[in-house]
Formats: sequence, structure tokens, C-alpha cells
Amino acid sequence: MESRLLEIIACPVCNGKLYFSHDKQELICKPDGLAFPVRDGIPVLLENEARTLTSDEIHP
Repeated sequence: MESRLLEIIACPVCNGKLYFSHDKQELICKPDGLAFPVRDGIPVLLENEARTLTSDEIHP
């Protein structure tokens, strides 16, 4: 994921900052507890495509 893209991309739910998880290939929004998939290098920023983070993922 390009760092320039991460600077301008925002969570579609709260408009907050997203963090890229290299190992899971997901964009993470900790305030909402959601992980948005990145498929073939393209972020899928649809709330119904996001998975809910576990409590361990939110508060490691």
C-alpha cells in the first residue's frame, strides 16, 4: 500500500485514519473496530465487506 494513499484515505464510517496491516492485507480502523480488505492492491472500503476486529486486535 502506497504511503501517499494512506495519508489521504479515510474510514468510510467515521472518516478517521486507517492503518495498513501488512500481514493481513487489511486497512484497520481501531475506533470503529473494523478491518477493510485490500484485494489485488485495491482497498475495499465498504462497511458490509469489513470484518469486526477482535478485542485482542483493538487492544493488543
